Amino acid sequence: MTGLPNIVLVVMDTACWDVVSNDQEAAQEINQLSNQSTTFSTCITSAPWTLPSHASLFTSCTPSRTGTHAGNKQLGTELKTLPKILSNMGYETVAVSNNTWISEEFGFDRGFETFRKNWQYVQSDVDIGEIARREDGIDKYIEVGKRLLDGNPLVNTANAVYGQFFRKRQDDGAKRTNEWISEWLTGRNTDQPFFLFINYLEPHLEYRPSRAYAERFLPDDTSYTEAMEVNQNAWDYIAGNVEMSDHDFEILQALYRAEVAYLDERIGELRCLLEESGDWDDTIFVVMGDHGENIGDYELMDHQYCLYDTLLHVPLIVHGEPFTGGQEIDDPVQLTDIAPTLFDATGIEAPEFREQAQGRSFHPDADTEPREYTFAEYMAPQPSMDALEKRVGDLPEEVYKYDRSLRAIRSTEWKYIRGSDGSEELYHVAEDPGETENLIDTEPEKASELEEELDTWLQSFEHADADGDVSMREETKDRLEDLGYLQ
Repeated sequence: MTGLPNIVLVVMDTACWDVVSNDQEAAQEINQLSNQSTTFSTCITSAPWTLPSHASLFTSCTPSRTGTHAGNKQLGTELKTLPKILSNMGYETVAVSNNTWISEEFGFDRGFETFRKNWQYVQSDVDIGEIARREDGIDKYIEVGKRLLDGNPLVNTANAVYGQFFRKRQDDGAKRTNEWISEWLTGRNTDQPFFLFINYLEPHLEYRPSRAYAERFLPDDTSYTEAMEVNQNAWDYIAGNVEMSDHDFEILQALYRAEVAYLDERIGELRCLLEESGDWDDTIFVVMGDHGENIGDYELMDHQYCLYDTLLHVPLIVHGEPFTGGQEIDDPVQLTDIAPTLFDATGIEAPEFREQAQGRSFHPDADTEPREYTFAEYMAPQPSMDALEKRVGDLPEEVYKYDRSLRAIRSTEWKYIRGSDGSEELYHVAEDPGETENLIDTEPEKASELEEELDTWLQSFEHADADGDVSMREETKDRLEDLGYLQ
């Protein structure tokens, strides 16, 4: 070791605070880790979906500053990033991503010496697995034959077969992620500290846990076969094309918990790998969510179209000096605060990064005051109304209410949400954590106070001038649609 600690940053994609932090049955390993770590019980993400939330995580800037959102699906090169700074300081930087958004195509490979796209069996820039899903009959074989010749035919064939027939039989990549990490830990240069970033995808739609995990959580009157038949198409539900009962959502909640339980065991396995390699005691280990999930909440599915705490309140657990001991911190923190905290924990100054950062360190020795407010942004609807119409057909008029951007400011007591359509919402989250009663008409002074604070914050930094969409390969679009992201 060089004296610098290793850093392992684990993102549980689509992980809700309630399930990860309060469900002892679904998150046994994580709760055990929490008992030995520091848990931040009021961690708020900067955006309710993967692309902008990860941009905020890596840059310590909110979506208005990064310019990364549904209207510009690219993390640009203007801002410094956490992996790039760590690489410059001598860290071996490694990423294992199971989510297509987090890839080089969208700018997230910058600073990583190794970037593994775990949806591929052999790492390649060419991806043809989507053809088997997109084409039928003879057209499938014609298209596969064409694409096989683009690059390395053997690699392309291996990736196509893996993506079509094998990848989803076991999990969404957590098992294979850990297998690769085990080999990497065995062969790496132990004289060099490492930064390992992992995006695990299991809690993301669709929920397809194995029978063994699902049956631990399903209602007694529901078989595994029946559970697998419940609608999981969020967009058909939102558009009113399918009706779903409370029992349907109870089943989906159970499947979601089963996915979390499976991933929980894989995170425990990851810890064991670090212990076996002798790295655990020299590692800052962070487990977090990038955003939450709506499973029938607010008549929504997936993680779009709102800024309620079901999407914004995420788990955050940090282990390693000085974050041991099992304490729980109630002070609000944001995902933008993680990078400055890691720099304080490593003793890295990173002055240019800190100058751009909108986050503030929550390291115990940091000279920072606790946050009074946290902020979140939803810069454009994703999917857009046009994309939704192309997928599901004509939309009911009420669905067009989602065609707006949103910003939110939250204290420990109150939350104010403002839409570009002129809509306003105010919730007394301390007494109404489910955000069920909009008090905008009965508490006008509080709403005005929070709106003024929100505007003051928006005026305090330079906004990105990025408003164009990134060009992406057709196979990337198809893979994102498999995850429920309509383009």
